Amino acid sequence: MLLIGICGASGSGKTTLAEALCKRLKGRALIISQDWYYRDRPDLTFGERKNLNYDEPGIFDHEALYRDITCLAQGKEVPLRGYDYSLHLRKDTGAFLEARDVVLAEGIHIFYDEALRSLMDLKIYMDVPADVCALRRVRRDITERGRDVDGVQEQYLKTVRPMYMKYIRSYADHADLMVGQDCTNPRLLDMLTQYISARL
Repeated sequence: MLLIGICGASGSGKTTLAEALCKRLKGRALIISQDWYYRDRPDLTFGERKNLNYDEPGIFDHEALYRDITCLAQGKEVPLRGYDYSLHLRKDTGAFLEARDVVLAEGIHIFYDEALRSLMDLKIYMDVPADVCALRRVRRDITERGRDVDGVQEQYLKTVRPMYMKYIRSYADHADLMVGQDCTNPRLLDMLTQYISARL
């Protein structure tokens, strides 16, 4: 199995690149989103969950993500995990992911865990201007995650930007490849597809 990590700021295009590559690989790849691995906190009230810092590394269950990826590398299926962004609770699907030749693991802290990082055959960092990322995040959070403009702005200033400055921008130091905002450029996708095919 080939493991490709895709890291970068919120709104940088990680999921878009992963989906484009997955489509190019025609059934040989699957995507794992780090967002599926938010730690579940049903013990907290909705208000308390809402005020958690969802952009700091400790909010994710890195151990579960590592276990799932190592299981996939062994040819085993793993649970298809999920998360309800409006309630801030785990929402597992009951379905399973079957092993594929390529796993595309994407997330803002996907390079945080050294053990997981050491398994990656290729590490891609999305190097996209902060204003572009912020605008994309506003659109996504309102249309897909049931948020309002005030809530998105508050979270961006309170946690998103500070955690980017503290952690995420430094993950570029671990990257094998830096990708700009045009992550669906056909030449880029051709190059990555050719690299992956050569490694399989």
